[in-house]
Amino acid sequence: MDIIDPHLHLFNLSDGHYGWLKPENAPYWPDKHIINREVSQSELQLSNPLNLAGFVHIEAGFDNAKPWRELDWLEQHCTLPFKTVAGGDLTCEDFPTVLTELKRRKSLVGIRHILDEDAHSLLTNKVFQNNLALLAKHNLSFDAQFSLTDTAATQALCKVLDNIPSLRVIINHGGWPPLKSNTGNWQQAFRLWQHSLSALAPYSNVAIKLSGWEMQHRDYSPADMQTVIMTCVKILDERRVMLASNFPLNTFSCSYAELWQGYDRLLNTELAPTISHSKPSATLKNLLLFKNSTTWYQF
Repeated sequence: MDIIDPHLHLFNLSDGHYGWLKPENAPYWPDKHIINREVSQSELQLSNPLNLAGFVHIEAGFDNAKPWRELDWLEQHCTLPFKTVAGGDLTCEDFPTVLTELKRRKSLVGIRHILDEDAHSLLTNKVFQNNLALLAKHNLSFDAQFSLTDTAATQALCKVLDNIPSLRVIINHGGWPPLKSNTGNWQQAFRLWQHSLSALAPYSNVAIKLSGWEMQHRDYSPADMQTVIMTCVKILDERRVMLASNFPLNTFSCSYAELWQGYDRLLNTELAPTISHSKPSATLKNLLLFKNSTTWYQF
């Protein structure tokens, strides 16, 4: 079965900056050395019956001042079909100039400006909003990375979508869903996350990628994944959910092949009968592992 991985990173330490990977810089993970290395397409190996048919490369801090350099490197060295989500500072009034340069690269389909704890202040910033409107004008999507437990930020995003109805937004890492294995007051936190997901559900131009499990807990469980995937499919619809790797960060917990085998196993067994009583598991798998990524990332 063909899959498209809609969220991964490759590293070229020889030419790129990658300040966040350096041990003296945040995040201060004790195991960060595992990923502080050259990472190439050749490492994206899957086990039968899965076949990697393409991927979406998400900006990784190659050169924040000249983000097109990362795309140039990828377009010169990657051989699989791929699309790119470039970095961009949407608080910068000169971003339109940067975007003009980025658009010269054929792989570009979107922009990511990491929101996280600053999500509300960024989404209510006028320059930021103007640049989001510019993305919509150029048929580019916005990869939004922030916690859906931040209800104020979610409300701000809803207002942005009301004002820019043509903007396509793809939530990264599931909006950091609270994992039962890692959250003290899990039920309350999960309800907040679920409430925000429901608030975004009426906006048909919003999708979600599920990955980054290892970022919350290195020993996350299949039960964590099952709960989150099932909830997203039920609230958003199966055509707005994608499963992804976050490679190479997933290797904090398991190999690339093992992660995708785990997804395949969940969709074959636990999830398929629960999510859709009428939809064949093969159809659901095709949507979450392949078709939705081709649609949302313009393959």
